[in-house]
Amino acid sequence: MPDSQTSARRARTGVLIVLVAQLMLVLDATVVNVALPRIATDLGFGPATLSWVLNGYTLAFGGLLLLGGRLGDVLGRLRTFQVGLALFTIASFVGGLAPTAGALVAARAAQGVGAALAAPGVLALLTTSAPDEEARRRGYALFGAVSSGGASIGLLLGGLLTDLGSWRWTLWINVPIGLAVLLLAPRFVEETPRVRGRFDVLGAVLATSGAVALVYALIETPTYGWSSDRTLGTAALGLVLLGALAVVETRVAEPMLRLHLLRSRRRLGSLAVMALVVGGQLSMFFLVVQFLQRTLGFGPMASGLAFLPLSLGIFGMSRLTPRLVGRFGAAPLMVVGVLGLLVSFVWMSGVSEQSTYWTTAFGALLVNGLSAGLVFMPVTMTALAGVEPQDAGAASGMLQTFQQLGSAVGVAAIVSVYAAGAVPDAFTPGAREAFLTSAAFASLALLVALGLARPRRARDAATGPEADDVPELAATGATPAVA
Repeated sequence: MPDSQTSARRARTGVLIVLVAQLMLVLDATVVNVALPRIATDLGFGPATLSWVLNGYTLAFGGLLLLGGRLGDVLGRLRTFQVGLALFTIASFVGGLAPTAGALVAARAAQGVGAALAAPGVLALLTTSAPDEEARRRGYALFGAVSSGGASIGLLLGGLLTDLGSWRWTLWINVPIGLAVLLLAPRFVEETPRVRGRFDVLGAVLATSGAVALVYALIETPTYGWSSDRTLGTAALGLVLLGALAVVETRVAEPMLRLHLLRSRRRLGSLAVMALVVGGQLSMFFLVVQFLQRTLGFGPMASGLAFLPLSLGIFGMSRLTPRLVGRFGAAPLMVVGVLGLLVSFVWMSGVSEQSTYWTTAFGALLVNGLSAGLVFMPVTMTALAGVEPQDAGAASGMLQTFQQLGSAVGVAAIVSVYAAGAVPDAFTPGAREAFLTSAAFASLALLVALGLARPRRARDAATGPEADDVPELAATGATPAVA
């Protein structure tokens, strides 16, 4: 076999390895969801503390992503990816052995730290591993499918493992996968060049502490309320710390947070779409699971299987999205995809005690999956378009930070609205308003996407031409169709 074909096959294998790691990191945010009742029984969690099985992971993951991205730029993305994945794998094993509630929450937080170190390097390694532009475009589509579909796959896998074995297997399943990726990655994935220079310690401290404070305030909102002193004080602290970060980063020679990445209206718009869409999606996982189990009486396995339309819709559409982007551009697909998500949320808002899976959930989940498959690849491409190689890790960390912040805001908003109208022993009171809250998130995302889809002449007349209207995509491997 010619050397070129051998290299291409090796590169394709590297792409698959990186995508497997991404799937593991993403699905871990939801794989324990359907197992929470059994975890609460076995380890003695109370109603107020059980949410920390999820929030411990989200808090560490979202708070440390910017730091993980910069570490990858400075120390090498493959090296940082491996360290993070090793920590994630070890924490998964320890969490599966957890004898107490506190030990499990600590292990989940350690998983989040490992994910924050590994995740920012995934996109950069995906790009450097792809043998050509077409392969990179397919890789981006699969990355979008994995990132958006991983949550629903986590529910399916969590249900199967909990019913067939134990909730502990929802954590232990990561161990063989993590070990396999750690063994194979150095053989098939090339290390990226390291960026020489000093590490911005003050920027790292401010970014991490500010993001942690903000995420903490958001995930505690359902417990304490939006107007409580605790919520407002913690959120204010986070904003002050992030404001201080913005000032510091303009004055250091080698900043951790590359503020120039936010000067692009297109990049900033795509980041906003990502946060709003992810925030809205939380209703499909948090609320639909409760509808399936509390109203329809589904068990963990059946609840996971019920999400197959969403998962299959995402992965099916991901096969078409690269060609659609090449033909129509990224922004029009964002508009169509976000509009479909809006339809799915409004559809689910009609849920009642008389609703069945086939009349309500099935169609909404299918439309949601197909629409999400249209959104995530174009958003990712637009957010990373034109990024220089030395900034790729920071840009990837920024994109995934917006995802985590969107997730935290979505949880806070949806749970708060649902709780305001909830009635004991009944699911549907409050559900309509909560699904319409997701529809509001999607409506805002639609407005932003429509702004990105405006014809270039109209944009130039309103704001002046932007440097990245026709982005150079050498760093990200996307195609010039992002317009």
